[in-house]
Amino acid sequence: MSDAPGALTHATVMTGRSLLLSRRNIDAVITSMMLPIMLMLIFVYFFGGAIDTGTAYDSYVMYVVPGVLFLCAGFGSATTAVAVSEDMKGGIIDRFRSLDIGAMPILAGHVVASTVRNLVSTTLVFAVALLIGFRPAATPAGWLAVTAVLLAYIVALSWISAAIGLLARTPEAAGGFTFFMSFLPYPSSAFVPVDSMPGWLHGFADHQPVTPAIESLRGLLLDQPVGNAPWTALAWAAGILTVAVALSGVLFRVRTR
Repeated sequence: MSDAPGALTHATVMTGRSLLLSRRNIDAVITSMMLPIMLMLIFVYFFGGAIDTGTAYDSYVMYVVPGVLFLCAGFGSATTAVAVSEDMKGGIIDRFRSLDIGAMPILAGHVVASTVRNLVSTTLVFAVALLIGFRPAATPAGWLAVTAVLLAYIVALSWISAAIGLLARTPEAAGGFTFFMSFLPYPSSAFVPVDSMPGWLHGFADHQPVTPAIESLRGLLLDQPVGNAPWTALAWAAGILTVAVALSGVLFRVRTR
């Protein structure tokens, strides 16, 4: 218990350091913010007229925005892998350990900084969505639930990204993880209904962690019934977070022997 205040202080300092590094790597920050916006505009204006979601939504933008919000969270969280890998490769971890800073504060600093960056980028994406015609109808409770689901996934995905950063031997290899994070929303209900996909893909699309999260966001934002989707989404996020934190601790000890 006596180490808790020190660990919290270290984590706060590491968070400030990670945010400062983000300011120095502004091109990566801009990319993580602009790519989801560009994808949203492409889907709405290039493909939206040809996509029939088979639903009662007035326009495709009403269907696709929740998926883009999740895509934004996933892509932004994945950059944590590169930041952690750069720390491991640059030798700064050895200096931190000589200052008696443990694994959790170092990694937590990256995760909290990732969460802050993601909240900024998600807000920006949402603002652009409003400009192109997205009209949410969420209740106050719905807005709280949307925030909870997004935050849960941002934190969980940031921690799994930190674990990948520890596992990867180079920042370039860690950067490849961003492709996987960006790909996962596609075989889900993010951009088209699962029923429109080939039958052999339904099992994966229906039972992967992204689909209940997107169904929750879509239903809550548009004030539609969501059933157990939010609880399923939060359960997935909790499971990912638990595994990621444990795996990060093991990998950190292995890499810093």
